[in-house]
Order: sequence, then C-alpha cells, then structure tokens
Amino acid sequence: KHADYMIASEETEPGIGWYYTNWLTALGSNTSLPTLEIGKNIVDDFVAQCDRRCRGQKTTLSVIDLAEFANTVPKPLSTFSKSISKLISAKNYQTVSDARYTTREFAASSKIDQIDLVDLCEKLGTSEGKELSKALRGAVKYNKTSSSMTNAYGVSIYFPYQKASYVDTMCDTYEEIGMDDDYAQCIREFASLEVSGQAAAGGTSSPIPSLFGTGSSSGTPDSAELIGQLLGAFLSNGGGGLISGLSGGNTGFLSDRAMSLEDTAGYIAMNKFDAGNLYWTQTDDGKAIMSLPESQWELVHALDLNMFYDDGEGYIDLGLDNIFSFTDDGRLIADTDRNWLAVNGQPVAYYHMDSTENGGETITTGRVPALLNGSRVNLWIVFDAEHPRGFIAGAQSDYQGKETETVAKSLTELQQGDTLEFLCDYYGYDGSYKDSYKLGEPMKVTGRMEISNVDVGAGAVRLMYRFTDIYNQEYWSEALVRY
Repeated sequence: KHADYMIASEETEPGIGWYYTNWLTALGSNTSLPTLEIGKNIVDDFVAQCDRRCRGQKTTLSVIDLAEFANTVPKPLSTFSKSISKLISAKNYQTVSDARYTTREFAASSKIDQIDLVDLCEKLGTSEGKELSKALRGAVKYNKTSSSMTNAYGVSIYFPYQKASYVDTMCDTYEEIGMDDDYAQCIREFASLEVSGQAAAGGTSSPIPSLFGTGSSSGTPDSAELIGQLLGAFLSNGGGGLISGLSGGNTGFLSDRAMSLEDTAGYIAMNKFDAGNLYWTQTDDGKAIMSLPESQWELVHALDLNMFYDDGEGYIDLGLDNIFSFTDDGRLIADTDRNWLAVNGQPVAYYHMDSTENGGETITTGRVPALLNGSRVNLWIVFDAEHPRGFIAGAQSDYQGKETETVAKSLTELQQGDTLEFLCDYYGYDGSYKDSYKLGEPMKVTGRMEISNVDVGAGAVRLMYRFTDIYNQEYWSEALVRY
C-alpha cells in the first residue's frame, strides 16, 4: 500500500551505512532512471564500499518487489508451514531441527533467531520448500552479499532455535499484521517440542558441574514414562523455572503441541542424547579419546572446546572454539595443547560463531568480548583464505544486561590509538559466577593487530567439550586437567 519496492538488509549493517554519492549522482543526471536500476545502484555501491572499508564484515542488501511478493508468496508460505507441522506430528522433528540449525542465521550473537527463508526451504528439501523458494527468488529482484556471507537470498524470517522466549511475541505480531496463522502455528509446534526436549534433559545447563567434577552437566531419566511425568510437571508449572528466559508469561506456545504428551515423551526418549557417554579414556600414547555410538553422534548439532584457566583464585572462562579431531574409527580426540587465541600475544576469551563454505573457501567467524574506549563491544575475528591466521574485522556494541532487543550496527573498523580491554567470565572455587572481569592489560590499537594461538601460561587449565543436541540443549564432558 505504501511502496512498490523495498531495499533492505537481512544482516545487521556495517556502521558506515549506505553509500549515497554514486546513485544520487546518477539519479540527478537522469531523473527517469527505472526504479530497479536505482535499487541495483544502491545495492552495488553499498556492498562495494563495505568490502573496501570494512572487509570481513557480513554484508547483504536486496531489492524486493512488494507487489509480486504479496501476490506470490503467502500461499506457498502457508503450504510450506503446514508441511513443517506435518513433519513434526509425524515424528520427524529432527529433520526440521537439522535444517533449521544449518540455515543461514543473522545477528547470531544476539540470538534473535532471524534466518534466511530461502535457505531454510532448500535445507529442508521438500517439494513445498522448493515452491516457496521459487516464489521468494522471483520477488527478490536483486540481491548481493559480501564474500563472507553465504546462503543469504534476500528475505529473512523469525524461526525459533536459540531462544524460545520470543515465540509468543512474534506470533502476536504476525497476527497483528494479518499474516496467515499457519506459519505461526508451525513455529509454535517446533518450539514446543524443542523446549520439551530441553526440559526432559533437565533444563538450562552449565559447565560448572563438569568443571568442578561434581557430576554430569546434564542428566535425566531415559524412559518415556518418567520423561512424561517430568514434562507433565513442567507444563503444569507454566513452563517456567527450568529454561532460562522462560516464565509463565511467555510460554503460551507450549500448549500448541504437534503430538500428544505421551507421544512427545516417547519421541524424546527415542531421540535423547546420553550425557553418560561423555567421559575420556587414555590411549597408550597419552591421548584422551571419547567413544559415542553413531546414533548419539546423529543427535549432535555442535561440538566446541571450552577452556578454563586456573589463576590461583578461581577460573577464567576462555570461551568456546570449534577445535576437534577424530580417530580413523570415529572416536573424538581431545585437543590438550593448552593453546588459545591471542591478540598481540595476549590470550583472550574467544567464542566461535560460525564457519561457512564459499567457492571452496572456508570462512570462520568468532567474537571476543572487550571494552573499546570504555564501551562494551564484541570484536569480530575472521579467518579466510587471505587471512588464515585471522584479523579483526570490526566491533559491535554489546547491550548485555540491558533490556533491549536492539541489534547494533557494526563499527567500520578500529582506529589507531583506540584502547582495548579484554573481558572474560570468572568463577570462584566455590562454583559461583563472579562477574565479567578484565583480562590482561589495556592495549592500544595499532596499524598491525596480530591474531595468533599462544600457550596460556603457567598454571592448570581445565578442558571440556560442549555438545549441543537437536533440541539446542547443551552438555559438557568431564574435565581434563593439564599443567
């Protein structure tokens, strides 16, 4: 009703914003330029300038024909949504979960669950998904991304996975804008089973039990009957208490189950990760290895190494990195080298975010929490073919602890003379979380900020692997202590 075309980014935009010079000059020279040509000029200039001035930051921009979108997308979206509901009710939740996990996600560190809709369609691979993908690609008249951004085709949508606390709010929003209820129904059903799987595993987990050797980070009954009793108690309590961020006020979606409580409990019992397998055995050559049945590995979405450094008064959490290898017969080999990511030789807390393939090139992105000139940010570290040892692509404001769902634009780059103070989470010997502490000495930004892996120094480290399953539930292995 208000516009014919929309130009928008799926990802948070780099802080330099749009580049106006070229397209405004062209429009000024010829005010009769077709709208699509103007849109293409805007997109091309934006991506080119971002690539030149803030290389490594993820960039997307697209031109969407709103009239075509309104006429061609709603019907296949409804059909696609119903097909997801059918998959879940037919006990194929894992098929949907696997597709959702591997789909391109935007502003991933903020956990707002915005994903590329075409990519989700293609990852599911159903006939309904192919029809929706075709309609979406037709309505997106022009789409361009940076080399570090893959599987972004122009239209993003909310699909819960990282957090379920927004499901009710988003579904209310969809109703208010007149969107067909089929999509809202399918994400409610998905979130309901995902959260049920988390509850059956004991709810929000923590590395603390494994860190201090007080037991598994997550462990619960395996029988369908006992899981059903646990879920019944969880639901009767309004879904609050077990899952971080959920309370009686934002769990209405739990009533929209695709299966009965009995069938839900039975499905989870048959597709439940067993934390009892997460122990190490030593080989004759001193390696620590772990064996899991293939059926258990099929339930694992993510595997990350978590390192804690003992500074004599407590434990510094150095973050999570996707460092792992396997024996020829499929057993996990622990990485026990005591090396961790450093900036200019200073070990920092580093969190791996994603790894993507683009034309045979692997691009890995991670974040480092820090204070930049006194303001809390995440530094974005990118590893690609041109920079195999990594480089700092930019910084993004971190609103941690503040009541906002705003996702900040990325800063274009660090400036020489800026002051960096690295941050880490800290735990006392009693297992209590203390706070985010400063790690190392303040550092001035120079023209050459070197990323490397260094030994973390004298003192013990505790190494654990974090396993994330198809319900986005996390489990930690027993800790390996190395000096």
